[in-house]
Amino acid sequence: MGTANGIEPEAAPSAAAGSWRSGLGPSSSAGLIDPGLRYFVAVAHAGSIAEASEQLHVSGSAISRQIARLENEIGVPLFERHPRGMVLSEAGARLAGFARRTMVDVEQVVGEIRRLRGGRRSQVRLAAAEGFAWDLLPEAIASFRRDQPEVDFSLHVTSSAAATEYVRNGKADVAVTFSLTPIKDICVEHSQREYVHAVVNAQHPIAERSTVSLAELLPYALAIVDEGTTVRQLFDVCCSAEQLNFEPVFETDYCGALYTFTKFADAVTLTGYLPVRRRLAVDGLVAIPLSDQGMHRRYLQVQSMAGRTLPHAARDFVTHLIQRVQAP
Repeated sequence: MGTANGIEPEAAPSAAAGSWRSGLGPSSSAGLIDPGLRYFVAVAHAGSIAEASEQLHVSGSAISRQIARLENEIGVPLFERHPRGMVLSEAGARLAGFARRTMVDVEQVVGEIRRLRGGRRSQVRLAAAEGFAWDLLPEAIASFRRDQPEVDFSLHVTSSAAATEYVRNGKADVAVTFSLTPIKDICVEHSQREYVHAVVNAQHPIAERSTVSLAELLPYALAIVDEGTTVRQLFDVCCSAEQLNFEPVFETDYCGALYTFTKFADAVTLTGYLPVRRRLAVDGLVAIPLSDQGMHRRYLQVQSMAGRTLPHAARDFVTHLIQRVQAP
């Protein structure tokens, strides 16, 4: 039977449909969110109705009708239709931000209600670039839980850009990452310049230097992260501007491997100071500031979703983390 607005009622979505939530993971609270809003966010994330249909296990026609209903109610197109997919209009981008925040807020409230039955435990979901997962975050989590042992944590280690995306899409409450430019839909809870250093073992010829330039590193073996990281982006731009031609002896997407390699080889690697500051003396390594100004355009950031009120536990942890970051 048709409805007053001419839209046929949709069949109940499968369990998988309720679990999509813009990548938030399985949830039984999805029924609290309007189906049209969930389908809209799925298409915004996937870029096409066909891809969203696969993810949600809901027919493409059902998704199309729900999006048409939203557009009819709002009175403006939410997508620009292209042969290869769908791109959010300006109105759609605004609605997508609201919808993601709404989904996260609903999940947060439902989680808090459920935890009332189990001893009032809370969970803080973190995403971070690799370097912060070595010492900073484990130490911060451990010291935080000494005062608030009822708070649990999850940590996803990924690239800086992906960590930011985890917060933007609601997969994480807080991201600890490096950033080169302002990012839309992100609230920066804390930001400080993170200077790039050359790291060598204590026996390396440049170990006694107070500063060093990229040009002065040319004679030495270089181990460096591969493309896609902020350090590598700055390095490539600076080398291009200064016409420096390095031939790295070791490239990887795993910073830990670079650090260990430098311990055992007369090589140089490039990294921020904060991730390695507690390891240098113990491991017989030295961090030397780079003098190239172009290598200092990077910021350490603690990020959350713009417009969202963080749960109390996450807010308390952000305050605690910032204190740990600022500590000498």
